[in-house]
Amino acid sequence: MTQFDKIMDCLECNPVIAAVQHKGFDEALQSPAQIIFHLGVDLLSVNDQILQAHESGKFIFIHLDLAEGIGKDRIGVQYLAKCGADGIISTKSQLIRYAKEQGLVTVQRFFALDSKGMDSIEDVLKNTNPHLMEIMPGVISKAISRFSKGHIPVIAGGLIETKNEVTDALRCGAAAVSTGQSILWYL
Repeated sequence: MTQFDKIMDCLECNPVIAAVQHKGFDEALQSPAQIIFHLGVDLLSVNDQILQAHESGKFIFIHLDLAEGIGKDRIGVQYLAKCGADGIISTKSQLIRYAKEQGLVTVQRFFALDSKGMDSIEDVLKNTNPHLMEIMPGVISKAISRFSKGHIPVIAGGLIETKNEVTDALRCGAAAVSTGQSILWYL
C-alpha cells in the first residue's frame, strides 16, 4: 500500500483535516483528526513537529509556500523529505513536481475566485497532476462539484466554519475538508 493509499484510507475514516499554524498544533495532535496541514512551520521547528505528529499517529503536510526559513526550491523539498514530512502543500507547480520526485504526497492549493480561475485550474492540473488538490475557499460547492468528477480527489479548504459547511463540501464530492476551526476536528 502506498503512502497516498494510506492517506486516502485515513480520509475515508475521518475526512476532516486539522489546518494549523504554530497555534493549534498541540491541540491537533490530541484531536481525532488523522492528518495535519501545517500552515506556519519554520526551519527551527519543522523536524520536531514532524516527529511529534508521527509519534501521535498523524500524517503531516507542510505548506512550503508559507514555511519560514525553508527554501521554496528543490533543496527545500529535499529537506522536508529528509525530515520525514508525509507531503507538501503548495500553489507552485514546480514545488509539486519536486515533491513528487522525492516521493512525497502532494496537495496543490488553488484559489477559485472566478470562472477564468476555474479554467486555469484545469490547465495547471494537466501539467502537474498532484495527488490531491485543495480548492479555496472550500465553501464554494460549484467548484467542488466540478472538480470532484475528475481523477484527482478534492480537499475543500478555507472559510469552513460550521458543521453544515463540512457536510455540504463532502456532499458536493470533496474527499475531505481542511479547517482551522478546532471544534470541527471532532466531527
